[in-house]
Amino acid sequence: MANQYLRQVEEHGKLITKALNGGEPSSSILKLLGDLKGGVRANEELLRQTRIGVTINRLRQHKDPAVAKMSTELVSKWREDVGKLKKSKPSAAGTPKTHANGTSSPAPPPSGTASPAPSKRKHNVDPAKRSHKTDKIDYNVTGDLTRDNCIRLMYDGLAFMSDELPDEILGTARNVEAAAYKKAGSTSDAYKQKMRSLFQNLKSKSNPGLRKRVLSGAIAPERFVTMSHDEMKSDERRAEDERLEKENMNSAMVAQVEKSISKEFQCSKCKQRMVSYSQAQTRSADEPMTTFCECMNCGNRWKFS
Repeated sequence: MANQYLRQVEEHGKLITKALNGGEPSSSILKLLGDLKGGVRANEELLRQTRIGVTINRLRQHKDPAVAKMSTELVSKWREDVGKLKKSKPSAAGTPKTHANGTSSPAPPPSGTASPAPSKRKHNVDPAKRSHKTDKIDYNVTGDLTRDNCIRLMYDGLAFMSDELPDEILGTARNVEAAAYKKAGSTSDAYKQKMRSLFQNLKSKSNPGLRKRVLSGAIAPERFVTMSHDEMKSDERRAEDERLEKENMNSAMVAQVEKSISKEFQCSKCKQRMVSYSQAQTRSADEPMTTFCECMNCGNRWKFS
């Protein structure tokens, strides 16, 4: 029965990982988390053998607040379960000593010089200095020099400011590279350029959430290698860009002292070709300028890029 219980928990962990990598809706993950929350009473042996705690802990960085909240609640519940079990077990030092005549003497008081519990730090290297060199990892795994160097690049990007263990980071780095190679079909210039772009986004100090989401599996490798630079932006950066775009647009729509009038543009309302226009850079520098038009006949306004 115990082995069957362990297998059920392991199966739930695999289903959650599969749902993440497959981009399934949050409702599927929430259903699996609900099963675990209602049916699992955690103990150290269960958590150690199934590693379900590692899987759920990664979900705490999920982009869906409902998934992140339930994961946090589940981890806290299991921590409490383990704590209660520890308190209910008598310690060796607290067990009364039984004499040969059947009498017992009280246990000696605990020593005040007992060694503290060892720290459970995941890694002892400064997160800001972590790389394949500090972690001494072997990234030569494919037999192809270009691909192996790209795995190294992904490792350096993912390890930056992370406290995850090297094996976990290397596994994610290999999966990301494999997904990029599969999409490109070869180690072409496009493949190399894509890997450099991914590395730069992972190392960005203004978007630490991206690294966490890739490492936790919230962003599957197959999805990560197809994301645009804009899609990788943090919510804060995206909101700031939208604010600047709106501000620039409003500024550009203000009446200008000098406006060019062209007959090349036709008003969609009155069909006249007396159109005043101005241009402004409302988006990033590598994007085309936005043209703001105003019909001098009916006052209709529009814009295009």
